[in-house]
Amino acid sequence: MSFRFLTAGESHGRGLVGILEGLPSGLEVTLEMIHLQMKRRKLGLGRGARQKIESDEVEILSGVRFGKTLGSPIALLIWNRDFQAWKDIMQSEPYEGPVRRQVEVPRPGHADWAGGIKYDHQDMRNVLERSSARETAIRVALGSIARKFLEDLDIRIGSRVTRIGSVQDSSEFRVSVAELNSVADLSGVRCTSEAATEAMASEVERAKKEGDTLGGEFEVCVSGLPIGLGSYAQWDRRLEGRIGEAFLSLNAIKGVEIGLGFKSAAMRGSQVHDEFHPGQKEGSVCFKSNRSGGIDGGMSTGQTLIIRAGMKPLSTLMNPLHSVNLRTGKAEEAHVERSDICAVPAAAVIGESLAALVLGELILEKMGGDSMKEVDYRVREWKRSYQL
Repeated sequence: MSFRFLTAGESHGRGLVGILEGLPSGLEVTLEMIHLQMKRRKLGLGRGARQKIESDEVEILSGVRFGKTLGSPIALLIWNRDFQAWKDIMQSEPYEGPVRRQVEVPRPGHADWAGGIKYDHQDMRNVLERSSARETAIRVALGSIARKFLEDLDIRIGSRVTRIGSVQDSSEFRVSVAELNSVADLSGVRCTSEAATEAMASEVERAKKEGDTLGGEFEVCVSGLPIGLGSYAQWDRRLEGRIGEAFLSLNAIKGVEIGLGFKSAAMRGSQVHDEFHPGQKEGSVCFKSNRSGGIDGGMSTGQTLIIRAGMKPLSTLMNPLHSVNLRTGKAEEAHVERSDICAVPAAAVIGESLAALVLGELILEKMGGDSMKEVDYRVREWKRSYQL
């Protein structure tokens, strides 16, 4: 079964549109469950004023009837409330005359400069409107449906922030993946450590006062996955490759690791690999560690999937960096656009949706099925026969 999604829309355009194709019929979908994830995306200290403007209310345009998926493409729409203040700037109709809020000075670290060259845009607003992280709102909406698909198969997803700026939380979380979000969401920075939460919050406040921005790291965990998602048989079917592609497509993400990740490069094999031991069922095995993060040889092992991503500081600074006015060729301070100070807590929530979209696709590749009844039966039978 083909499973894919597409998004469209600009940051200050009329709205954002998403299409999700390939989900089986019979999955219960409600606006309440979608809006829950939309609200979680807006969490976290350091978010900008845009979050107060946008309600991020989602409309279901197709693919769902009487609260259940039909098996046909699902189309979602989010109207941008801020468009009312940008109508003359972002209109799609032909326009002649001076254009307000043109962008002629690129921001270092942003898509402005390279995108303007690539698409031959003299006004780099044509670049930043689509390259903006505003697009992730519709990805979270689509991902919330994929998440529900996984939850109905007893697969749970959670996340937490492990670093903001120089402050790192190296502690392990002490709750199940199913409970992780209920703990992390209580923190203003989505950190599960009280001490680290306080230090991270102070770091954000300092950056705000100095007109600067902060990056960090977050961790996404998935429990209940069947063994054997992904494949070693071809390079583009490896599970970590599919995950890496999705996470690196998220704005400002510069690194992704699974399990021990980069730490394993400095360790010996005896310290890295997860040894097998006899399982409870005859002929089965179990693990006594999960350093691999739930993936071996490009395939899921049935253990908890652990994904970490590193996010660079956002490229719009209120105390802007040096740049060049591309119209005059003279040195100038970079363009300033309304932005966040720190978006790592939101990125963690978005990461959950990206994981859901990737894993939903891989479940259907492995198990097939046109209805939830069919998929559910196949997944449960597979787990009953082969799971740890």
